[in-house]
Amino acid sequence: MGPDERAGSDPLAYKPDIYLDIRERYPQVAEALDGLGHAGDRAGPLDARERRLVTLGVAIGALATGAVRSNVRKALAAGANPEEIRHVAVLAITTAGFPAAVAAMGWIEEVLDEVD
Repeated sequence: MGPDERAGSDPLAYKPDIYLDIRERYPQVAEALDGLGHAGDRAGPLDARERRLVTLGVAIGALATGAVRSNVRKALAAGANPEEIRHVAVLAITTAGFPAAVAAMGWIEEVLDEVD
């Protein structure tokens, strides 16, 4: 288990220690970030599942390991299935490149293994 991975009864609710530490240390920033996220959610017609799959694609394009893992968990919680999540990584090949998509698929599989 990695340094910021904690065992828990609900792997979909996992949050890295550093994320929790930053939220605690900078509560106003965390609150503003949450507000921006909620505003974005309400800004258009996509449902929660669709929003999570799109956000996963953006995280893959940014090679943001933590964001990929987080959005896999959030997509599962919003009703996406593992094949839909894997499909997002496959779609990233043509825009983010094969290495980025392969890296993302590895991160996705790690989260899917955790929640099995």
